[in-house]
Amino acid sequence: MLVDDDLSTKGKCSYIKIRQMEIDDLPVVFHLGERLFSAEEAPNLYRTWDQYEVVDLFNADSEFCLVAELDDRIIGFALGTTVTKSRSAWKYGYLIWLGVEPSHHRSGVAQRLFNRFKDLMLKTGVRMLLVDTEAENLAALHFFRKQGFGNPQQHIYLSMNLAALQQSLKRKQNGESSDHRIRKNHS
Repeated sequence: MLVDDDLSTKGKCSYIKIRQMEIDDLPVVFHLGERLFSAEEAPNLYRTWDQYEVVDLFNADSEFCLVAELDDRIIGFALGTTVTKSRSAWKYGYLIWLGVEPSHHRSGVAQRLFNRFKDLMLKTGVRMLLVDTEAENLAALHFFRKQGFGNPQQHIYLSMNLAALQQSLKRKQNGESSDHRIRKNHS
């Protein structure tokens, strides 16, 4: 088991452990991420936070799934993977999700999770580490620049909310379906 014990930077007497995520951690990590990465908070995320995202990353690359624990309670996580491209000698690391309980923001937890993740990537032979965030997420941009990330590439992701169209389609289908039943019964 991968464990990194250290004192919290907020001066608490408790230890923060950075360790590999275990199967029993999946529900806790999912629910923490659900609070941190809601559609209301980040409506333009091209990746969506759901139980499949956490389970799939854990099943595929559990060695790159980390949690931060304080007093036996998970307060943060880092989930990532490696990517290899055909016809490329390079191996890329991708930090997909990094989340910390809001009450522990600015306490060094994200820094510790990131450092452990970066160390794992180095040991795996990764030559380039990638992260992405929304352009408006200034706190994340500041954090990642502070970690040494540079050369930001701007991507534009467009979104279309289909909720109103889905409701309209359902009403139309329900109307057709009831008309169809009426015609069928009268034939």
